[in-house]
Amino acid sequence: MLRHEFQPGRLVAGIVLTLTAVIYAGDAGGAWETPWFVVIPVVTGGLCLAGAVGFLTRLIRRRRTRPREAGAADAPA
Repeated sequence: MLRHEFQPGRLVAGIVLTLTAVIYAGDAGGAWETPWFVVIPVVTGGLCLAGAVGFLTRLIRRRRTRPREAGAADAPA
């Protein structure tokens, strides 16, 4: 299997949506009562958090892979 790039934003989104599914499953199974409006802030907040994490990951990776400037490499030591 080919290795792929780790994407923390997608991980956060997956965890939040799995949490939402657990909330609905617990309500449907009778384990607890969940009002319908509780899930809206969970999903919205989780997707905003996932977007922020994805943005920060992209920003950090862009800084690490930035090529050196041509003038700095040609300067005599």
